[in-house]
Amino acid sequence: MTVLKQLSKGASLETTLKAVSRMDLIKYSGSSGDFNPIHTIDEEAKKAGLPGIIAHGMWTMGNLAKLFTPYHEEGFIKDYQIRFSGMVFLDDVLTLIAELDEKNDNLLIFNVKVLNQKDKDVVKGKIKFELY
Repeated sequence: MTVLKQLSKGASLETTLKAVSRMDLIKYSGSSGDFNPIHTIDEEAKKAGLPGIIAHGMWTMGNLAKLFTPYHEEGFIKDYQIRFSGMVFLDDVLTLIAELDEKNDNLLIFNVKVLNQKDKDVVKGKIKFELY
């Protein structure tokens, strides 16, 4: 298993999620309290001018933390900054990527992004991970 403190600049973490399902978004709606129907009801998304339901931006952003879950004994996410750059639709397959950009003592700064199956960025940003 990778040890984060041993990573060198340019090293990356990556994982691909299963296809986005309606059930993923229904569950997220319930847990987050965001019941905007564009995330769960096709007709409402179309009324809003969308081609279909879209994933919650925060659902997509939150999934990036999965890259760091295996390292919870090494440290924690100290700061998280992202920009939404595209929409996520049902059946999209998302790849999560974090590339180490800076290493300062116990602080690792990663450039992060989420790509859909067409290699289009849907989220970009930075995560600061602090080592214990």
